Amino acid sequence: MRIAVVGLGKLGAPLAAVLASKGNEVLGIDVNPEVVRLVNDGRAPVQEPGLQDLVTASRERLTATTDLTAAAGAEATILLVPTPSDERGAFSNEYVLASVEEVGRGLAAGDDYHVIVVASTVMPGSCDAELRPALERASRRRVGATLGFCYSPEFIALGSVIRDLLEPDMVLIGESDPRAGDVLELLYGGVCENNPPFRRMSLVNAELTKIAVNTYVTMKISYANALADMCERLPGADVDAVTDALGLDTRIGRKYLRGAIAYGGPCFPRDNKAFAVLARDLGAEPLLAEATDAVNVAQTDRLARVVQSRLEAGDAVGILGLSYKPDTGVVDESPGIALARLLGEAGYDVHVYDPVALEAALPSLADVAQSCGSVAEVVERSDVVVITTPWPEFAELPIEAFKGRRPAVVDCWRLLSDDTYGEAIDIVRLGRALEESSPVLSAREEG
Repeated sequence: MRIAVVGLGKLGAPLAAVLASKGNEVLGIDVNPEVVRLVNDGRAPVQEPGLQDLVTASRERLTATTDLTAAAGAEATILLVPTPSDERGAFSNEYVLASVEEVGRGLAAGDDYHVIVVASTVMPGSCDAELRPALERASRRRVGATLGFCYSPEFIALGSVIRDLLEPDMVLIGESDPRAGDVLELLYGGVCENNPPFRRMSLVNAELTKIAVNTYVTMKISYANALADMCERLPGADVDAVTDALGLDTRIGRKYLRGAIAYGGPCFPRDNKAFAVLARDLGAEPLLAEATDAVNVAQTDRLARVVQSRLEAGDAVGILGLSYKPDTGVVDESPGIALARLLGEAGYDVHVYDPVALEAALPSLADVAQSCGSVAEVVERSDVVVITTPWPEFAELPIEAFKGRRPAVVDCWRLLSDDTYGEAIDIVRLGRALEESSPVLSAREEG
């Protein structure tokens, strides 16, 4: 098929490359001329594992332009543009609307059947109330005979976008009519390699499903973290033993049920807030979403208390991990950055390192932390080390860097082996019973 993908960012660029790798003729569209130049030069415009290989292999079928009206030459257009949160926490449709209207103007010149697919996360009700009417006005067509409209967001995670696109748990399609849904199911059926279930429904049900999935996941994470907090206070308790057993219950499942630290990233925190906004606007109770968010916000103070209980006056702390998760350089709502800022503002000497995200994190830490060039440098400079991102290399700390000292290492993700490190360092594992310590005020409480 001939496909246009509007928005070649962290999700759009991998989607365009994946579609092209499956034999589709793909036109990428982005307002940034540099992004367009990179794609046309056969270079990935964003960092994502496996993306450059796909771009290279699909170069003959993947081109790019800044002209949104050029999408009219395709059979379907997929919109993956930003929907930033507004001051209330709801998603703004500003960029989606602008894209819909511009693509619609291009479609006004012809009458070949074309499907518009909104893949950006939007507030439930947006497609029927705002986006579809805008498309019809701009294209001077009615959705139906020659124009289809779908809402089909991706369920992916940065660092594994390509795998998640090729092997999704499900494909969600909100459709204006069966013909539009048939076109999209045919397209994605030729992309997925694991024969996933397709769920086709109305536009509003798909919009609600998307935001509900992410907020349910955040609830599981916060629940596991609440359990971890309790286990740290209960002699002999171990959160991994508890959650491993919980996950065996098919009503619960194991995914995302691991007590550690706060969730971050560009989606989970804001999706949960948007869910609460939606509930309030509908007159429903937002309490569950608000409690999930409150538990998550509390995790930075919880971690800081554990770290501070191991610090003495004049000690330095090292933080390993500034990306919000492994395999990505994204630092949105990063737990490592939040901890570094809190400790730095409290007056501690803070040293930080990340194998990918250091450059992106430094603007947020310029006044509170010092960057290091390696794990060994962080260990050498610090009396207490905290592993906040489970990068694989952090499971192999250089013992020689301890230089005869026995520092404390707060292992948030239980990466370190007792057999390897038990004699060299004091391993403090979150989610397991901790020694009692006096509560320490956070920077916010002190200020």
